[in-house]
Amino acid sequence: MRRVAKISAACIATAALALSATACGSTSDDKNSGSDSGDKGTKIGLAFDVGGRGDHSFNDSAARGADKAKKEFGGELKELTAKNGDTEADREQRLTDLAAAGYNPVVGVGFSYAKAMTAVAAKYPKTSFGIVDSVVDAKNVDSITFTEEQGSYLAGVATALKTKKDHVGFIGGVDIPLIKKFEAGFVQGVEETNPKVKVDVQYLSHGTDLSGFASPDKGKEAAQGMLDKGADVVYTAAGSSGGGAIEAVSGVKGAWAIGVDSDQYAIPGLAKYKDSILTSVVKNVDIGVYELIKSVKDGKPITGTNTYSLAEDGVSLSPSGDFLKDIQAKLDEAKQKIIDGQIKVKTTP
Repeated sequence: MRRVAKISAACIATAALALSATACGSTSDDKNSGSDSGDKGTKIGLAFDVGGRGDHSFNDSAARGADKAKKEFGGELKELTAKNGDTEADREQRLTDLAAAGYNPVVGVGFSYAKAMTAVAAKYPKTSFGIVDSVVDAKNVDSITFTEEQGSYLAGVATALKTKKDHVGFIGGVDIPLIKKFEAGFVQGVEETNPKVKVDVQYLSHGTDLSGFASPDKGKEAAQGMLDKGADVVYTAAGSSGGGAIEAVSGVKGAWAIGVDSDQYAIPGLAKYKDSILTSVVKNVDIGVYELIKSVKDGKPITGTNTYSLAEDGVSLSPSGDFLKDIQAKLDEAKQKIIDGQIKVKTTP
């Protein structure tokens, strides 16, 4: 794995903090997967976003990184999970509970921890923190970000080449700037490959309502609506809600689903739908989380903003199922053009 270059945190800190949403400490799921005593190995604290471990997507990717680190380094892994309707104060309490108990590093899995982490990191300057998908401008924080739009562009290329009806769809979990990056890259990829293709766009929730990331029923309903209107490829960037969308697509002959964050073709919980999963836009959150934990263990904690891009395989298209073999050359060409800067992928629709 290659460490990516740091960029200035200050330039986007304001925008990142504006994304902060609500969560809860008192109603969190509390899981401790470590059996070792706290004085051996590394004490890892994970504060999951809504959906938590088992979402088949974003949180599970972070969990894989922590699991790998625990297996290699020993120690203890403590997990707390946000719930819908939680408050910002409780999100801060969740991070505080982990830091106060000596967990180091403490990782906030999701942009909505930005405001809380800014406050808690200042109170615990000797603890290393990590935040996924946002930027916190603090000396003891590793801001782990990704070029989601680049992976989504490739998904758009694949979609435009695979659709038989020239009608496709994008489902976003929550209507926020982070998910808009997925939409922007996807739509651009589709349009620059075949401008005749129509792209339907729908979001499952808006603003501080994060339920769109953990509502498979809403994902299924949205996908079914797109399929009923004639779409034959549906890309969903919506956490565990994507499972519902994949289920809906699997019921339509000739239709394809595109997964997100994890390689959803390979997820056991989605195995019965895998023949309908064209590919997944994999976001290697596990790499970012693992590298932070390792750096803390080695006594050289990563800090600043670290962006994992297409060039470093921070994002990629999964080849599982071999459904992309016939168009792989065109995907490789588009990927190289992005890496070389010939294609500038938008971050807003």
